Amino acid sequence: MTESETANTGQARRKIRIGDLLVNEGIISDSQLQAALTEQKRTGRKLGRTLIDLGYVSETNLNDLLARQLGVANLDLRTYQVESETVRKLPETHARRLRALALKEEHDHFLVGMVDPTDLFAQDELTRLLGKSVTVAVVRERDLLQIIDRTYRRTEEISNIAEELEEEIGEDDVDLASLEEDSETGNAPVVRLLRSIFQDAVQVGASDIHIEPDENALRIRQRVDGQLQEHVMKEKRIAPALILRLKLMAGLDISEKRLPQDGRFNLRVRRRSVDVRLSTMPIQYGESVVMRLLDQSGGLLHLESLGMPQDVMERFRRLIHRPHGMVLVTGPTGSGKTTTLYAALSELNSAGSKIITVEDPVEYRLPRVNQVQVQERIGLTFGRVLRSALRQDPDIVMVGEMRDQETAEIGLRASVTGHLVLSTLHTNDAHSTAVRMLDMGAESYLLAASLRGVLAQRLLRRVCDSCTETHAPDEHESAWLRGLGLAADVVEFKRGRGCTHCNNSGYQGRIGVYELLEIDGGMADALRREDLGEFARLAAESPRFRSLTVAAMDYARQGVTSLVEVMRIASELDIDAQAPASPPPVQPEGPTEDDGPMELRLEDD
Repeated sequence: MTESETANTGQARRKIRIGDLLVNEGIISDSQLQAALTEQKRTGRKLGRTLIDLGYVSETNLNDLLARQLGVANLDLRTYQVESETVRKLPETHARRLRALALKEEHDHFLVGMVDPTDLFAQDELTRLLGKSVTVAVVRERDLLQIIDRTYRRTEEISNIAEELEEEIGEDDVDLASLEEDSETGNAPVVRLLRSIFQDAVQVGASDIHIEPDENALRIRQRVDGQLQEHVMKEKRIAPALILRLKLMAGLDISEKRLPQDGRFNLRVRRRSVDVRLSTMPIQYGESVVMRLLDQSGGLLHLESLGMPQDVMERFRRLIHRPHGMVLVTGPTGSGKTTTLYAALSELNSAGSKIITVEDPVEYRLPRVNQVQVQERIGLTFGRVLRSALRQDPDIVMVGEMRDQETAEIGLRASVTGHLVLSTLHTNDAHSTAVRMLDMGAESYLLAASLRGVLAQRLLRRVCDSCTETHAPDEHESAWLRGLGLAADVVEFKRGRGCTHCNNSGYQGRIGVYELLEIDGGMADALRREDLGEFARLAAESPRFRSLTVAAMDYARQGVTSLVEVMRIASELDIDAQAPASPPPVQPEGPTEDDGPMELRLEDD
């Protein structure tokens, strides 16, 4: 250890009374300190965290003061290159309890980030646990917990429980009755394995969990920021036990393995309420299970929290506050359409408005809103529910998806008879929405009279703040930029290098990109005449219209996302725009009238 490090360690060992220090510095008053001490006795939390929670001091100011007084570093973990192997040398339970991270190992000491560097007992315990002396640095608690969640993945724990479960199952088939009985105790390996899988998924912010039995392995994949991350286990024989337990939790028929089934259940994971939508499908080596995780504990988003540009948000807000008409939100699966609609409903939800939703499934529960779950197997279809809903005197109707001609026609007629109708549609940009509605059999005069606006959206991955670096476009990217009329050397683009914070992906989190088309008189006339070429031209020339590609480029210019992400969005739009011009697979009878670009593309997939 160097002399400076020794000095820092010695200074960090000084006992400091945080409350007195803050009072002496004039940051808080005596009365605020007494109020914080009273609150600390009630909650049992540390005084520093209590002062921050009460709003008497910011965590940044507190950390700066502690660093100066103790003579230690104040590290920003968002930009610090964390070494996963070093972090794991301190067991997770101790890291969470002591609010500490092993950041760097030298030959005779560890650099440890601590939320409370004045805790001398914690420093002594860290020295014992790590087997070396520690040099302390102060870090923000939120950043520390995020790194703990990302670094201490439960893959090893999952593998160990999987091995235990396989040994318990043995070579014979699973005894369903005994497994169900054992599972009730909560200690059966299958229950502990599922608990670890869900905890790991929530810990990393996964939106979906895939359980896929293969010939020689069991694959568990999680979708994080739109990308799948895979964990392969050789214990393939545990798949039936896992799937059985999930079916029991979702109330499905455990004896039916030949047909797909859908269900849902609720979990409490890490003090968060998670709604799980489960889908099973028979495949070659058993049953595949996909679970969509919906975090119910965070509450509904509002329009302000969606990240819409201010201009787009104000125009969209005007559309949804109109007394009647139809507003559609479009995009592919997983683009955030439902989140946007729920944010709109959250704003419109008031004692003076009756709102009815027709959904399959109901994803979030809304107070004061009459939500109806479609059940096709008993004849409770979108069309049937929608017709009944209109007799319930609604002001606003939300249809989960415009799926067929019947739903589209009822929705359009409702919108021209004094109702505001909100819905989603699987199209790839705003102007192709009208084409899709006409392909579904909607009457052109109804569409022209009722459609008020279309919001198309995508989700772009954000460049990781911890490993961002300047990116010079290569030859291919430069050519693509020139095609847009942009010079490659005018803008300084960013990309993620890959680090512990982002699981070496270079991205962390996502942001919405939006394209809003408001239907004016000229566009409505073109729709009425079914002149789709004129409609597309007027849409593109609309003064306030900005395409998804242009909107995405704005984020690339700002360094929020990478040029590669923008090109990905643009290439998807280009492919979809070219799809109608490409001939369908050769068939003796030729394409039917109902064949549209979406059906052809899905069949090709």
